[in-house]
Amino acid sequence: MTGACAVLKVSFEKSLKNYTLHIDLSVGEEIITLVGPSGSGKTTILNCIAGVSHPDEGIIQLNDKVLYETSKKPLAIQKRNIGYLFQDYALFPHMTVEKNIQYGLKDYKLVEKLIDIVGIKPLMDSYPHQISGGEKQRVALVRALATKPDALLLDEPFSALDEKTRVECQDELLRIHEEWKIPIILVTHHMEEAKKMGNRKIQLNKGKII
Repeated sequence: MTGACAVLKVSFEKSLKNYTLHIDLSVGEEIITLVGPSGSGKTTILNCIAGVSHPDEGIIQLNDKVLYETSKKPLAIQKRNIGYLFQDYALFPHMTVEKNIQYGLKDYKLVEKLIDIVGIKPLMDSYPHQISGGEKQRVALVRALATKPDALLLDEPFSALDEKTRVECQDELLRIHEEWKIPIILVTHHMEEAKKMGNRKIQLNKGKII
């Protein structure tokens, strides 16, 4: 990112089943970790930023690009240039691992390095149904980074990885962030991970920052 500092502004309300989610957050060139019990609204925040779902009212802005604003048509997902590692990985079932990673690819050298780090080189010709949950998570992580996004959303990105690979992936993400300086929001249930990865830790409970 060159020029002005990258910034993601998120200020919205969204009614959920048992409460209303109120979020008012500004993320600069930093990693924010979101923690809190299941059902506290963490994934909903990521979905609204990515455009998978929409707030009831408010504004979401990334740099000079308005992603969502009350009473206006939301910006299409593919125009947001946001990397998103979903909790369920959301890989394309009809594509091989290689084709999944190449979808939206912008930086082949980075991808080659990441493929080595997470150890998925032997899986390139496999389809998602042929690989394990941990392997799917690694593929999804590489795919989210391959697009060189303007912001990155990670929902429990390392939960299915063994300890050694988890630490390697954490370290590589920190290195990438140091280089790219983009806003990153990382959802985790691991307090140690939240402490290691986050410049700031934000705790949610029933849709409110506490």
